Amino acid sequence: MGEVLSVNVAVPRPNPAKQTGVTGIDKRPVTGPVQVHAPGPRGSGGPPSGLVGDQIFDTRHHGGDDQAVYAYAREDLDHWQTALGRPLPAGVFGENLTLAGIDVNGAPIGQEWLIGDQLRLQVSAPRIPCGAFAHWMAEQRWVVRFTEAVRPGAYLRVVADGPVRAGDPVTVLASPDHDVTVATVFRALTREPELLPRLRPATALPSSVRELVDRRTAR
Repeated sequence: MGEVLSVNVAVPRPNPAKQTGVTGIDKRPVTGPVQVHAPGPRGSGGPPSGLVGDQIFDTRHHGGDDQAVYAYAREDLDHWQTALGRPLPAGVFGENLTLAGIDVNGAPIGQEWLIGDQLRLQVSAPRIPCGAFAHWMAEQRWVVRFTEAVRPGAYLRVVADGPVRAGDPVTVLASPDHDVTVATVFRALTREPELLPRLRPATALPSSVRELVDRRTAR
């Protein structure tokens, strides 16, 4: 069983990757419960984040049902803390949930988690690093290093609404009958496209990824 160490929401700031614009990648821990709900398809006009009070500004590329919640493991933050030689507080990677005791990158696509006693989330896809993330971290070759490490964290869909707070237990409710993990999808979408055919059993992947797999494997 895992645990929610921190629930994090955006503190808006100028986007370091653009001359104009705002980013919500700087997420900070909050106290008390935060309600989580399915935000609807990306671009549907509603709040793009699944967490009430969170903000996403690049709604063309982020948010919506397939990216309602972003989770990252404290164990992976600790890896990077050692590698970078600097403290990395909860939320620094833009994650909504900082978790402990659950293998986020090893979770199969479609696995469902119960958080607390109401909130149900489903693993949907890995996070792919972007320019805003690279500028925010201000580390040389950050996108390359992050990609090579294969520690992307997971986007989650909301299956059943509910509150989340620090200290909530995370229980695996159900796992699909395949071995397509968050890490496998990340590798296939970044440096190892030859793995794309292996993603076919993961029907819970976002439609955009499934369409990509179909196009690449139909050749």
